[in-house]
Amino acid sequence: MAEGLDVYEYAVVRVVPRVERSEFLNAGVLLWCRAREHLAARTALDAARLRALDPGADAEAVARHLRALEGVCAGDPAAGAAVAEARGARFRWLTAPRSTVLQTSPVHCGLTADPAAELERLVRALVTGP
Repeated sequence: MAEGLDVYEYAVVRVVPRVERSEFLNAGVLLWCRAREHLAARTALDAARLRALDPGADAEAVARHLRALEGVCAGDPAAGAAVAEARGARFRWLTAPRSTVLQTSPVHCGLTADPAAELERLVRALVTGP
């Protein structure tokens, strides 16, 4: 491994408004870097794209759940009991497969010297665009 670089794992947060249709839009990224004990999430919901997939979707409710996901990563006590778990356990819990409106992609990995900057880069590349 290159000097100064650490392995990180990430998953894309997907909004699946109608699970039976399997259509989704990317709405965030979770990033975990064990070597630096860095767990974070950044989310950005495009309400217009959500409504294109499901005109009846409750964008405010989805946005609330995305904020809760960020709170779990940040360790915010208001986010519930999950914040009592170790950061790595929280990442595994958040990325576990589920059949709900919020789902995650498979976990991918990479190398970085700056997990926070890498998270922002991933959000631009995979969620918000340039």
